[in-house]
Amino acid sequence: MEQLKFDNQVCFPLYVLSRQVTAHYRPLLEKLDLTYPQYLVLLLLWEHKLQTVKDLGEKLCLDSGTLTPLLKRLEKKGLITRYRCKTDERIVEIVITPEGMNLRKKAQKIPMQLQASLNLDDKERETLHKQLQRLMDKIKPVQAPADEI
Repeated sequence: MEQLKFDNQVCFPLYVLSRQVTAHYRPLLEKLDLTYPQYLVLLLLWEHKLQTVKDLGEKLCLDSGTLTPLLKRLEKKGLITRYRCKTDERIVEIVITPEGMNLRKKAQKIPMQLQASLNLDDKERETLHKQLQRLMDKIKPVQAPADEI
């Protein structure tokens, strides 16, 4: 059956590409003492200074069980502050600290450095981004069955 041929699978190149791109980020982020997921959180907070844990989870496609330890580590580094919303204590809000904002300047060159390390010109990067965004928009997230969680 041709459909089950390894070379015809879309999943494998996506999987490898994701791992390789993340590996290209690693040396750039090590200089800032950040992991890739921490960098993603900071990108959102640099753009929107205050976010709820729920909003961050939705934007990053991460559940609270994954996101909470990550946020605790960022807080321990002094880059964010977590606190309960005064009007609804069930909501945890995340605010970037001045130290977290200062890290933004140091991270300024990372997107261009990454693009160079991937050997992409501006047009290729833009085309790839549009294609991936379109695919993400088409595919609905799949929730794991309760027995797998």
